[in-house]
Amino acid sequence: IEDRFRRHPLAEVITSLPGMGFRLGAEFLAAVGDPALIGSADQLAAWAGLAPVSKDSGKRTGRLHTPKRYSRRLRRVMYMSALTAIRCDPHSKVYYQRKRDEGKRPIPATLCLARRRTNVLYALIRDNRTWQPDSPPITKSAA
Repeated sequence: IEDRFRRHPLAEVITSLPGMGFRLGAEFLAAVGDPALIGSADQLAAWAGLAPVSKDSGKRTGRLHTPKRYSRRLRRVMYMSALTAIRCDPHSKVYYQRKRDEGKRPIPATLCLARRRTNVLYALIRDNRTWQPDSPPITKSAA
């Protein structure tokens, strides 16, 4: 599986994200199929069940819940990669800890991180570039 995955054009892009190894990357591609068909990061998050859906009624508004229709495989890939990233990536650990400090329990905090990583992974695939741990330095423009 690893050899076949590494021959895929997006293998380097997917595995550059901390917490995404070759197994989770292969599962991601198997769950998604053709990444070119993904229209937006929100669409990918909804497909993975990481985007909440409205549960409003006639009298109550603003209630959100987990969708009933989503890809369990894709959600598992994003959740497991978030768990790994909490341990090995300092940026992910800081984000996770911030969510915990806001009062979220461990699983919802991990799902928040998975949702954020879904946005990052979509941008990496869209731009066909690898993940860079720190942003490039800001330079002053010539006046």
